[in-house]
Amino acid sequence: MLVWFLPLFLLFLFLGLPVFFGMLAAPGIMLFINGQERDLALLYRNVYNGMDSFPLMAVPFFMLAGELMNKGGITMRLVAFSQTMMGHLRGGLAHVNILSSMLFAGLSGSAVADTSALGSMLIPAMEKQGYTRRFAAAITAASSVIGPIIPPSGIMIIYAYVMGESVAALFLAGIVPGILVGLGLMGVVALLANRYNMPAATKKATWGEKGRAAGNAFFPLLTPVIILGGILLGVFTPTEAAAIAVAYALFIGLFVLRTLKFSDLPTILSKAALSSSVVLLLVGSAMAFKTVVSLSHTPEILAAFILGLSDNAYILLFLINILLFIVGMFLDAGPAIIILGPILGPIFTDLGVHPVHFAIIMSVNLTVGLATPPMGLVLFVASSVSGEKVQTIAKAILPFLAVEIVVIFLITYFPAISMTIPRLTGFVQ
Repeated sequence: MLVWFLPLFLLFLFLGLPVFFGMLAAPGIMLFINGQERDLALLYRNVYNGMDSFPLMAVPFFMLAGELMNKGGITMRLVAFSQTMMGHLRGGLAHVNILSSMLFAGLSGSAVADTSALGSMLIPAMEKQGYTRRFAAAITAASSVIGPIIPPSGIMIIYAYVMGESVAALFLAGIVPGILVGLGLMGVVALLANRYNMPAATKKATWGEKGRAAGNAFFPLLTPVIILGGILLGVFTPTEAAAIAVAYALFIGLFVLRTLKFSDLPTILSKAALSSSVVLLLVGSAMAFKTVVSLSHTPEILAAFILGLSDNAYILLFLINILLFIVGMFLDAGPAIIILGPILGPIFTDLGVHPVHFAIIMSVNLTVGLATPPMGLVLFVASSVSGEKVQTIAKAILPFLAVEIVVIFLITYFPAISMTIPRLTGFVQ
């Protein structure tokens, strides 16, 4: 009877109950009905235990680093650098939007931060250039999903924590898929730009202008180099790397670029604390939810059902991609990974899929779900920033989503795309 907590959880989501409360209420009710008071106490105790983790400290630190860099005007320097590189192309500001997202991904690892920071600058600028507001909002939302794919990535830290994988291996495996998503989006923009005669943002920059823009963006662009370099060389752990990213962002903002003031820090800290608390509460509740998943033997039941459909790993990967895409429409990436990772990961590992490869398939798929109607979080953020309705953004984003789905299947069926860099660096055998 305990297995009925899953349909009850889905019912709560359908009724609009916040995910955090749904993940605790559904299993709690079924444990109470079953007379499992002891397990009920364990459920709520595990909310704290799920958050009490040294590796998870990386999440709030990376969020704080992103807030510091955004407030310190670093985002503007990245946009200016992107504009000198690609602003002269037809559809220039759309290309700038995508390239800025790829660069910003190396600073914050957050799709929501990307949409908010870049959207507030680029959506009005694109509108002035003659783009429709819904197109500007759509390309901002579509490109923001690159944030959690290119390292550092909050959801990959969560996956590594839940599944016991190497954070460094997942970070490295996300580099090429993230770049591939960006290039795919640029390809769509190029086709649309020629078809609809979109404007170039600026005239072609001289080498001197490119050099000055690169110089202004030099310190921000060093951030991912410091983070990944330190982790790969064994100088510090991913959690320590996150703390160093905060110290570096604070130092360059206050003393090098002087774009930050000490009076800005209370606001920055409170925003980062609020964002972090939401993520950590979800992680804690999802870890408690995972306890009941194990007690109910749901993984075994689902494994038997999935393996009953086919014993061909390629067919099952196709079906799981469809499932993850649907899940991503309704559930945020972090909770979805914590709920489904322990259920699906072992099944595909037994079928011969490398754990890191499956981690990237799952992470990229659920990240794209952030921009997928009807419940994609970044769609709502883009709507808030642009003032455009979610429905109109959802229609405009469809060509970009189609490319991202193609990239998901390329990653799925060509493991070398994600696995080559981790193997070359020795983090994956």
